[in-house]
Amino acid sequence: MKETLEQSHKFNLWKKNILSNGLKINNIEEVYSRHRYNGEVLFSLLMLDATTPEGDKIPPICFLKGEVVCVAIILIDEQTSEKYLLLVKQRRISEGGYTFEHPAGMVDGTVSPLDIAVQEVKEETGIIITPADLINLSPEKRLFPSTGTSDEAMYFYYCEITLPKDKIESFENKEMGTEYEFERISTHVYPFIAGHKLINNTNGLLLNYLYLNAVKDFELMSKLKI
Repeated sequence: MKETLEQSHKFNLWKKNILSNGLKINNIEEVYSRHRYNGEVLFSLLMLDATTPEGDKIPPICFLKGEVVCVAIILIDEQTSEKYLLLVKQRRISEGGYTFEHPAGMVDGTVSPLDIAVQEVKEETGIIITPADLINLSPEKRLFPSTGTSDEAMYFYYCEITLPKDKIESFENKEMGTEYEFERISTHVYPFIAGHKLINNTNGLLLNYLYLNAVKDFELMSKLKI
């Protein structure tokens, strides 16, 4: 059974934040909603008629997507300590071509962002981790890729895993993803610098920067000219 927009977690979270910041909602028009395989609202296009506390009309178009997790899986060679990025490759609507990204996924109303991160890593890479293995890189606030047109909010995590070189290489070109969500994903392993250069989405690049800053990896930071 499909949930309605008003029943969805992401709509109610967004509306709660809108109201808590003092906006007066005059009308919300649901232009279009896409549902997941289980009936949950995946995303919605809304037209918002709302007034700010200053008496202004806020720009009306909102792409409702909700909260998203993004996880950097750092594989470390146990002999050399060289760091590798485990990335997923899939086609994206932005240009229709393949992109290289960190494992990521959308948060629903029943599971915490941390638990979703664990789930997405397993589904997209085959690696089984626990919440304790993940380090939150944005613990104080949610981060927004585009504040002007969408409510999408990011949670960034990383996980370091030390392995023999042959085990690291075994993650190259594994077919992953879930059939029920029509995902066609493959995993790929690259030395950190090479992997970083393949990423063309700002969320993925930011996650790399946050990770290097958190672990104080000044050598890699200097190579990336950060």
